[in-house]
Amino acid sequence: MQLRVKTFNGAPLPRHAKEGDAGMDLTTRRELVIERGETVMAGTGVAVEIPEGHVGLVFPRSGLASKKGITLANAVGVIDSGYRGEVIAPLLNLSGQTQYVGKGERVCQLVVVPFATCECVEVDDLTETERGSGGFGSTGRF
Repeated sequence: MQLRVKTFNGAPLPRHAKEGDAGMDLTTRRELVIERGETVMAGTGVAVEIPEGHVGLVFPRSGLASKKGITLANAVGVIDSGYRGEVIAPLLNLSGQTQYVGKGERVCQLVVVPFATCECVEVDDLTETERGSGGFGSTGRF
């Protein structure tokens, strides 16, 4: 599938770091200083045209989180097919110190996936399953 992308201010096209990777890296267009506990909106310099029936999911980069304590404030961003604006990454500094992110540094990754639209129907009961309504820990893993 081809993804139509518009770039601003010399931003590189999103790209997969290695063949077979699900996520395409997005970079920041300016140097950032993020104080501990602070969220900074990082422009990526790209706008994308997500195909109908698909959604763009913007995920944090594990390297940025593990090395600098920086993640996305919204956990996972959602880009609907009708959005045409710049992809913005709300970077949250969870470390105990000021962090610096260089211009052009990879800050998040975009994954494009198909989705199903659902119509909600209110019911009195749901079908029974082996797990039932058990929440976290109900399968014995936690």
